[in-house]
Amino acid sequence: MNKEINTNENNFEQCIKCTICTVYCPVMAVNPDYPGPKQAGPDGERYRLKDPKFFDEALKYCMNCKRCEVACPSNVKIGDIIQKARLDYSSKKPGLREFALANTDLLGTVATTMAPIVNGTLKMGVVKSAMHGIIGVDKHRQFPSYSGQKFTTWFRKNAQSKQEEYSRFVTYFHGCYANYNYPKLAKDFVKIMNALGYGVHLMDKEKCCGVALISNGFKKKAAKQAATNLDCIREAVRRGEPVLGTSSTCAFTIRDEYEHILGMDNSDVRDSVMLATRFIFKLIDAGKAKLVFRDDYRRRIAYHTPCHMEKLGWSIYSTSLMKMIPGVDFVMMDSQCCGIAGTYGFKKENYPYSQKIGEGVFRQISEIQPDIVATDCETCKWQIEMSTGAHVENPITIIADALDVEATIAANK
Repeated sequence: MNKEINTNENNFEQCIKCTICTVYCPVMAVNPDYPGPKQAGPDGERYRLKDPKFFDEALKYCMNCKRCEVACPSNVKIGDIIQKARLDYSSKKPGLREFALANTDLLGTVATTMAPIVNGTLKMGVVKSAMHGIIGVDKHRQFPSYSGQKFTTWFRKNAQSKQEEYSRFVTYFHGCYANYNYPKLAKDFVKIMNALGYGVHLMDKEKCCGVALISNGFKKKAAKQAATNLDCIREAVRRGEPVLGTSSTCAFTIRDEYEHILGMDNSDVRDSVMLATRFIFKLIDAGKAKLVFRDDYRRRIAYHTPCHMEKLGWSIYSTSLMKMIPGVDFVMMDSQCCGIAGTYGFKKENYPYSQKIGEGVFRQISEIQPDIVATDCETCKWQIEMSTGAHVENPITIIADALDVEATIAANK
């Protein structure tokens, strides 16, 4: 049973008007049309509660990066206040562009059946120009490629029956990117967990986490998908299995946005949902597991902290695991927003701001010259690869590529 909670109450009165959030807001630095988190959030909410007509459509420029909330000394839910205001008060209804960007399961299912055609078409200049002019997807934006086979299809054919050989299990929330675009990430997750002695279960009715639906104005559909996911998560928890993800945004959305934005009560399972790197690190730190790495793996790796990872406070787990690889020359990048913010950077009115916001990240990568940029967010990967040409991977893939599988299996028996 999925209970709804009251999200109308917020803590904007805790704002002490220090404006630290304004200083840390990446949008304020590049877009003079955005009123800023303090004015758009706590200040604006006082007026909106008196009369919804005070809603300012300029709130659309908020990226929901949560950096304002990380910086706030009073723990005001500034980003949540802004997102709820956009969903509750905006008079502009989602259009075709928003529908296309938000319905990742629908588009992914269709695109994977004809991946070569879709991938080739999305690279054509005439198609990009048409999308730019007709629906407002910026012509400069590169789309991620779709896989010809979904991860779930591969798993059922090649891995599912083997999982029951294990006595311990985790449930995997793979998310849209690993399922439709880059199944290697999901396969790498299975590879690592199996080597550590854990079988992997999937959620039979898993839906997109809903972050794209939320940011594009489809609150009701996002809540419907959240309810389905929470039912599946509760089933896994009843089996005694933690629910692990490989996307920082998916984990963040399920843990925080379901409650704060959608009003879904997830308190009974919230702590059971986490990133795979956090779960693996805690196993190793407690002496319950061991990773053994190849002697010949040599890479210079720079880590970019995704904004939602910053809010979760979990980058320490991903970075610590990569530092365990003997052949890694690790560089921790300064924490800055890359600028894409999911579907935000795909929209033509946001694209120039998206690229300006990301300039600091792009410059760091140019100076570091890493072999691989590591990040736990798939859209950060798209932005960095498009804007710098760098090779970007999830820490799980880096760990899997560096892993001595046979030695790890032996060490965990």
